[in-house]
Amino acid sequence: MEICFCSSQKSFESCCKPYLNGTQHAPTAEALMRSRYSAYVLHEVDYLLKTTHPSQRNFHSREETFRWAVSNQWLKLEILNATHDIVEFKAYFQDPTLKNHIHHEKSTFSFVNDRWFYVDGIFY
Repeated sequence: MEICFCSSQKSFESCCKPYLNGTQHAPTAEALMRSRYSAYVLHEVDYLLKTTHPSQRNFHSREETFRWAVSNQWLKLEILNATHDIVEFKAYFQDPTLKNHIHHEKSTFSFVNDRWFYVDGIFY
């Protein structure tokens, strides 16, 4: 069993894979956040753009998102706090020079037409 990249301790098959392959939609903001982290690990840029709120997509470059995803080694996701539409997390990664980093963000999500979307985040 392959443990999911999002640190849920569930199998990838039963956790983020159904969201990434489009057979299901994430039922909560936290589930969407976890699946977006897995998308970074797997370089699934189309999923990242598709799950970004339509009003925000023009602020995200496919090329820059892909470069960010592939240039780093994603190590771990830690959910610090999750409410209905806000998820605070830390994403641990290693850059191309093997330096360790932590991306700490409080993300806002919106539920539109029975689907969750990433809106924006505050970085710490």
